[in-house]
Amino acid sequence: MQTRSETAMTGARQQRLRDTELLRRVAAAPVRGGAAALRARLREEALELVQVEHLLEAAYSYRIVPLDAPPVPLLRAGGERLHAPRLLPESGTLTALGCAVCTAGPKIEARVRALFAGKRPSLALALDELGNALLFEVSRRAQDRMLADAVRQGLTFGGELRAGDPGLALDAQAAVLRLAQAEGIGIRLGGGQAMHPLKSVSMVFGIGIDLPKTRWSRCDDCSSREKCGLAGRSATLQAA
Repeated sequence: MQTRSETAMTGARQQRLRDTELLRRVAAAPVRGGAAALRARLREEALELVQVEHLLEAAYSYRIVPLDAPPVPLLRAGGERLHAPRLLPESGTLTALGCAVCTAGPKIEARVRALFAGKRPSLALALDELGNALLFEVSRRAQDRMLADAVRQGLTFGGELRAGDPGLALDAQAAVLRLAQAEGIGIRLGGGQAMHPLKSVSMVFGIGIDLPKTRWSRCDDCSSREKCGLAGRSATLQAA
């Protein structure tokens, strides 16, 4: 029988998401900032483009990967090594890494380029902004599913890092993608550690037993923290 201190090693949980629900949630979000009426109209046009041209190919893949060795700043999991000392908890026991990748697919970015080429920059920017909002919704769903899996195993979430954050070097991106089995949903790594499709994101969470809420967030030093939907997301997951 598996004990609470053991983390189940499973293959990646991969999911392709239905467009309708994601688009409905994004469409319901208020338009903030200046020129709200114009921006709302452009968002409606962008939403229609995504729906009519079937531009959204949303998917995520994640794994809860047990540590291969006791936790130290150079964490070992799934045959990979990540130098992530910020993930070491002040108390409790770190037993695994939760590694996830999410994407909105390649079609939105291709359509944005086409709109710029067709001298429709306002709509291009609106579609690009919509793509970012959709990617956020995909990542939120992946995080919720990974949290549910962790809770079922009696585990808790610690801090979150993304490659390129303070505390996790950009060149860790390749290892994170391998751990999350990103190739299964069509995500690959290109030059400059950029993911393709570009509307993709990766993340790593500390997972373990009785992990405390972290005193830091990857959003701490961001100038957009006050108006960004990501701010406070990590704290919400840790509180669950």
